[in-house]
Amino acid sequence: MRTQKMQRRTLEFHHSDGTVVCSDPSGRLGHVYDALMVDAGARNGGASRRTPSMNDVAAAAGVSHQTVSRVLNGSELVREATRARVLAAIAELGYRRNNAARMLVTKKSHRIGMISAHLALHGPSMIAVSVQAAGHEAGYEVSLVAVEDFSATSLGGAVDRLLDEAVEAIVVAVAHRDALSQALALELPVPLVVVQGVRPGQPMAAGIDQEAGARLAVEHLLELGHRQVAHVSGPLEWIEAGQRRDGWRQAHAQRNLLPGPELLGDWSPKSGYEAGLRIARDRDVTAVFVANDAMALGVLHALHEQGREIPGEVSVVGFDNSLETPYLWPALTTVNQEFSLLGHRAVDLTLRALGGEAEPTVDLVRPTLVVRDSTAAPAAPR
Repeated sequence: MRTQKMQRRTLEFHHSDGTVVCSDPSGRLGHVYDALMVDAGARNGGASRRTPSMNDVAAAAGVSHQTVSRVLNGSELVREATRARVLAAIAELGYRRNNAARMLVTKKSHRIGMISAHLALHGPSMIAVSVQAAGHEAGYEVSLVAVEDFSATSLGGAVDRLLDEAVEAIVVAVAHRDALSQALALELPVPLVVVQGVRPGQPMAAGIDQEAGARLAVEHLLELGHRQVAHVSGPLEWIEAGQRRDGWRQAHAQRNLLPGPELLGDWSPKSGYEAGLRIARDRDVTAVFVANDAMALGVLHALHEQGREIPGEVSVVGFDNSLETPYLWPALTTVNQEFSLLGHRAVDLTLRALGGEAEPTVDLVRPTLVVRDSTAAPAAPR
């Protein structure tokens, strides 16, 4: 590094990390520019190649360095015609922002951390995708750390990894009761947002109204004329499994009806198949609400195998609206969760918290029912 003093300002050339930091003698950071990067590879015959800088973009667009910075930071103070010229210059020159340099000036990483579990399941994987997509739209990178168990050690390790990346906030998508309790008990230097196992009105939490989704499913079956609806639940140590179970009970209670039999599953098609075999033997069951589509697949298979007609003898409703549900036989009636909307609300909460708002809240996302061929009115008694 060499230092050159000029008009009471100091220019420090850091060739190793590619930044040029201008600061006054008091130590305050001034402007940060992209440095000259030298490609010493033989591909260019030993000739140096300079990476386009923000000043190059400004010169090409005929604007100031500050205007380019405003465009890059999404400022609304730039006229659209000027913004278009700057963006065209960026594309023509192949300019890429130096994030390390930007962090030195803004003290912000523009990175959100996310902790998730059970990414092989439809819901957790879609939540992770939706948060990452919404984060990118907001100009943030999202660092995802998956945990395999729910110990304090694994959760603490995930948090440490994300803090090492200088994340500005952490989103937790773990619906297991113990893990969520541990996450909420953490004392963190950054905001923490929860996106699973959420109750209405919970601060710093974005979620989908699981109880409302379950009520939609069961009310649909009761309105078709079924008097009792059986339920294949998810593992009850999962908060959302309990919420869907509560919705199943509420829909019956609102009509002064007793619910049908309850069978415990574990989110897998195998557990749904085993529950389906038991349902097939119970001729009093004419309808079943299954807590996720994977288990509903197993229920459908068991009913077909045992010669029970769907929906002629047993109607089936799932939960998730996973991609394969329209192609099952019969096509599955199911509850649709708006995961993309959930991602946007989670990121909105995060940005509001980073902006200084104390414990912001958002409404739960309301699910919808997608009616297909697996439900119908009950057959007349034989």
